[in-house]
Amino acid sequence: MEALPESQQHLKDKVAIVTGGSRGIGRATALALAASGASVAVNYASSSGAADEVVAAIEAMGGKAIAVKADVSQEDEVEALVKATKTEFGRIDVLVNNAGITRDTLLLRMKLTDWQAVIDLNLTGVFLCTRAVSKIMLKQKSGRIINIASVAGQMGNPGQANYSAAKAGVIGFTKTVAKELAPRGVTVNAVAPGFITTDMTSDLEAEGILQFIPLGRYGEADEVAGMIRFLAADPAAAYITGQTFNVDGGMVM
Repeated sequence: MEALPESQQHLKDKVAIVTGGSRGIGRATALALAASGASVAVNYASSSGAADEVVAAIEAMGGKAIAVKADVSQEDEVEALVKATKTEFGRIDVLVNNAGITRDTLLLRMKLTDWQAVIDLNLTGVFLCTRAVSKIMLKQKSGRIINIASVAGQMGNPGQANYSAAKAGVIGFTKTVAKELAPRGVTVNAVAPGFITTDMTSDLEAEGILQFIPLGRYGEADEVAGMIRFLAADPAAAYITGQTFNVDGGMVM
């Protein structure tokens, strides 16, 4: 990916954190925000090599980036992530809460550990990161927070009671926090991807799923990142808050 023309670099001199930014939708998002001029903190939990590759790609386009290891389900690690970003770049303007996992199995087979791990990372992690950066954004009287939800949180999906519950929670959380932060000029929105070609969907059987997607194909990570970049960077998004935007090929209408 190349940097956008300077006239389209609406995030020039701005700073973004992308959780789970080393691969999939997070990687595409980090690159898209950097192309719009942002300095990016690429958060990762275990894949340091992949995170370093994203940083290198951003630097290759003339941007600035750092890789920061943190388990966003842990309060102290979230605080360290935010501190490292602010120390390096001086401010935080965009937060993309993308980090997530799945532990799929039918309800009657689901262990409490399977339930809790998904809730802790996919929902509590969003809470912890949002709370940490909101303190900074409220002082700045500006900021954009984009939470990655899922169509599973809107329509449910067999075998994903934990994941669906977490993503539905993200949507409700988005609406409430949008109302709380709006008076200080901070917007909070959610993006709900459908079935996107990533490591997380690589084991799924395409044939049974495609019949429910009007556009007849899986989405690409760049297509989700495009919506995230609009909400984070485009001046036209300044009057949008508390909304959930589906990027799902028409699955949920």
